[in-house]
Amino acid sequence: MSRTLLVAAAQLGPIQRSESRRATVDRLVELLREGASRRAELVVFPEAALTPFFPHWLIEDPAELDSYFEESMPNAGVRPLFDEAAALGVGFCLGYGELTRQPDGVVRRFNTSILVERDGRTVGHYRKIHLPGHTEVQPGHPYQNLEKRYFEVGDLGFGVWDAFGGRVGMCICNDRRWPETYRVMALKGVELVLLGYNTPALIPEMPGTERLADFHNRLCMQAGAYQNGTWVVGVAKAGVEAGVAQIGGTCVIAPSGELVAQAATDDDEVVTARVDLDACRVYKETLFNFAAHRRPEHYTLITDPVS
Repeated sequence: MSRTLLVAAAQLGPIQRSESRRATVDRLVELLREGASRRAELVVFPEAALTPFFPHWLIEDPAELDSYFEESMPNAGVRPLFDEAAALGVGFCLGYGELTRQPDGVVRRFNTSILVERDGRTVGHYRKIHLPGHTEVQPGHPYQNLEKRYFEVGDLGFGVWDAFGGRVGMCICNDRRWPETYRVMALKGVELVLLGYNTPALIPEMPGTERLADFHNRLCMQAGAYQNGTWVVGVAKAGVEAGVAQIGGTCVIAPSGELVAQAATDDDEVVTARVDLDACRVYKETLFNFAAHRRPEHYTLITDPVS
C-alpha cells in the first residue's frame, strides 16, 4: 500500500503589530483553502503564526505580553481555522505562543506547535527546546531577541506521533540547527519533520554573516533530512515585520537531502509537494541503519551536563 501524502507549506508574509488576530486568522484560512484546492492533506504553518514575532521587542506591560499568547487551543479567535480545516478534511500544523496557568497560580509560557489530524483531532503537541537570544535587552542591537525572557524551555521532549499514515515529528526554528533534534526523532522512527521559523536576515551577534542566512537555513534542514532518512518541511514567516527583515526560504526536503519544492517570495505563499513516506526506507535501512551502524557508547560526551 502506497504511503504518499500531499503536503502544503503555508509561508506567511509579515504580521505587523497593528494587524488584528482576526485578520491574521483570516489569512491562515485563505492559505488553508489554497492548500486544499491543490488537494493537500496537511498544511504546515510557521512558528508564531498568529502574531508578529514579539520577542523582537521589549514588553514591560504584563497584559500586553499575555495578548500574544493562547490560553487554550482551539479558542474562539482561532476557531475559524479549525472549523474550515474540519470542513475541508485537511490537517494542519500550527505554531503559537502558549500560556498555561498552574493550580498554584504560576504562569508558564512556551513557544509551541500542535499537529491536527484530518478529522480535527489534536494528535501532537510540542514546545520549543532550543531557545536562542537573551533574557535582557541588548543595548545597541537593531532589534531584540528576548525568547529566553518570554518563554520557558520546552518540557515535552521531541515527540513523534502516528499521523497522516506515517511517523510525524515537530520542532521549531532554532531547533533545526541542532543535529540532536532530528536524531532523537529519528530514533523514534520519524518520517516527516514539520518545523516553522521566524529567522532574521541579520543576527547582531554575528555581523558579516547576512549573506549566509539562506544557505545556513537550507544546510541544517537538508543535513537533518539526509542523516536521519526523513522528510523535512520548513515553513517561514518572511518579509519585514515590525522593522525586522526575516528570511523566507520555505521548502520541502526529501530524505535524500534534496530540495523538492521551495517558495519564490517573502509573502503569503503556498508550496506543495507529494511526500512518499516509503522513500525514507532506503536511508533508514542502509547508510543510516541505526541498529547496525550507530555507536552510542562513543557519544556520551554529547549528553554530559552543561557546564
